[in-house]
Amino acid sequence: MLAGIAGSIISLAVLTYIAIALISGNGLNMSWFTGMFSKRAPVEYANEYHFDVGRDRVFTSLGDSLAAAGTLGIQVLDAGGAETLKVPFRMSVPAIYAQGSQAIAFDIGGTALRVFDDASIITSVESNSAIIAASINKNGWFCVCVQEGGGYKGAVTVYNSKGSEVYRARLVSGYVLSAVLSPDNKSLAVLNLTDEGSRITFYSLNSETPERMFDLPGGLIIDIRYMPGNSLLVVSTDSLILLDKNGTDKELFNYSGGLLGKYTTGGGLIALHILDYGVGYSGRLVALGEDGKLLGEIDTDREIVSMSACGEFLAVLRSDGLFLYDPRLDSLPPSKGSGSTAGAAYVLALEGGAVLAAGDNSAVVMRVES
Repeated sequence: MLAGIAGSIISLAVLTYIAIALISGNGLNMSWFTGMFSKRAPVEYANEYHFDVGRDRVFTSLGDSLAAAGTLGIQVLDAGGAETLKVPFRMSVPAIYAQGSQAIAFDIGGTALRVFDDASIITSVESNSAIIAASINKNGWFCVCVQEGGGYKGAVTVYNSKGSEVYRARLVSGYVLSAVLSPDNKSLAVLNLTDEGSRITFYSLNSETPERMFDLPGGLIIDIRYMPGNSLLVVSTDSLILLDKNGTDKELFNYSGGLLGKYTTGGGLIALHILDYGVGYSGRLVALGEDGKLLGEIDTDREIVSMSACGEFLAVLRSDGLFLYDPRLDSLPPSKGSGSTAGAAYVLALEGGAVLAAGDNSAVVMRVES
């Protein structure tokens, strides 16, 4: 009986959809319906990509697409390698930051930025002051940090997903370095450098006054990132710290006995390269969960040029080649027939066991042996 009722409801929904589609002239798109009954097929990335965005290329993923920014502009290629977006955009020091299906590209020290998805430019911003940093959250809200005169040490402007300005914070002390928005669009965290050390100031977008502050006297914070659940991950030169939404801080991992090299986060996985002081590239590679739990640790003796995590695995580009690891840092072999990573200077871990290895003249996809 219940099965019959459910079947009738689904049939009615399908017939209604067909009628509306035919009347409107938009045609039929049944992917939403077939997706109810079949699993989504794994993404098949192309073996080689051809990006044409000039020099100093940086990359990010937009769901199943790949985006690159360079001195000449922005380009997006779909999983199969076909171009879906190309926009001229001159940048001296290109930077890119993505969350979900949207990204923001900007010129560090310049005055322009672009917010885009895999098919179009969503909004453009022209600043009156030099841009220091910018970031975007999963909802498409973004913030821009600029230098600012008139007695201020910097300013951060928040924009909604339509590109409209919704909030502005000006700092009268300490130089602003970066800022990030919480996943719920309610809180702004601003990192700045003070005479005593580093400070993170939290602002509610409903109030003009700071909500709270976190100071690290004598320490240097180099990065801040929001994690799932609105907790803020703080990367300092000595340790990883997690600040929850109530202001409580917890040290996740201390590496003050070494020197922090490369680090990356993705899909709940945090990876750190801790160098021994004054012993070349000798050190250790450490993998942590987002709660700070140690997942794996191995010794290293080579330069790590780039690394990227997606949660399923970690891709590490060393001076002697590309190495793939699971979250416990057990080695994963690349699939047979994978292309060469010679000349690569940048790696980007992708979902489904794939990694983009890019250099000045080539960008190939390596795959983890399944």
